[in-house]
Amino acid sequence: MAEKKQKATYESIMRDLKNRNFAPIYILQGEEAFYIDKISDYIADNVLTPEQRDFNQVILFGADTTDQRVVDEARAYPMMAEHRVVIVKESQSLKGDSSRLANYFKKPVPTTILVFCHKGGNIDGRTVAAKAIPSSAVVFESKKKRDYELPGFISGYLKMRQATIDEKAARMIADHIGSDLHRLTSELDKVLISLPKDNRRVTPEVVEHEIGVSKDFNTFELRDAIANKQVFKANQIISYFDKNSKTAGAFILLPTLYNYFQNLMIAYYTPGQKTEASVAQYLDLKSQWAARAYLTGMRNYSGVKVMKILEKIQETDMKNKGVNNSTTPPAELMKELLFFIMH
Repeated sequence: MAEKKQKATYESIMRDLKNRNFAPIYILQGEEAFYIDKISDYIADNVLTPEQRDFNQVILFGADTTDQRVVDEARAYPMMAEHRVVIVKESQSLKGDSSRLANYFKKPVPTTILVFCHKGGNIDGRTVAAKAIPSSAVVFESKKKRDYELPGFISGYLKMRQATIDEKAARMIADHIGSDLHRLTSELDKVLISLPKDNRRVTPEVVEHEIGVSKDFNTFELRDAIANKQVFKANQIISYFDKNSKTAGAFILLPTLYNYFQNLMIAYYTPGQKTEASVAQYLDLKSQWAARAYLTGMRNYSGVKVMKILEKIQETDMKNKGVNNSTTPPAELMKELLFFIMH
């Protein structure tokens, strides 16, 4: 997109929408569908009253429509309402000649609110339509949350709903569910419903009961056990994941192990004295508390060993997929990997 386009944050867009400061065009794009859906749903539910929507709100789907239809709908004027709302969902699949959209962008109808929900990436800025997007349009890029950002997202989501969460509990949820924000918020909503009015704090025990993540056997505890070279505990966790059908098997742990040792390798290059604060800042961690596992790891694993562990994890992953391995079962591969790491 050209620099003249107004890029915005989720918070700024929602603030303006709630204040009824509407833009004529919204370009909602990016890999994270959660924020795109939240913004477009808010516009669909709040700009017009239920009575006004029948004549003034149109929701189209990119695969089932054309840019000509979008332009025709956007150029219509509202009936007995201040605005007309046209929302194009899955606009990345929109058919037709983008020059029609470009012509509309040059002179948008001021009473129309036109919303494009472009998922799976950003609009190609080289197209005629993209180059014609006016400065009055709101352009928003919805980026995927990184793993280290998830505990902070969880904490913030609960705080907005008058609840708090232990740091360990937040990490348990993040490691178990991952970066799918739709699924993540759905699970958090279930937890919120379970909390009593007089105790709005989410603890590891609450997570274990409501989401089904063991407070003693989870990826967070495995990382901690490996960092501290607690061989017995690490083996217990590996066995738990292997035997418990709800965990999808021990190989679900591989990304966590790889991410930990990859970050540990980076932590060795932290400039100056290696403290919780400096390591947290260098690794872009959410809190200093999260840096403790890396300081412990640097005491227990040399840089050379970490490099070998990363290679071993990649090798184990390939063997689990059948490369150069036809006989060793997954459980044995994980046990071999854990032995290599900790000895």
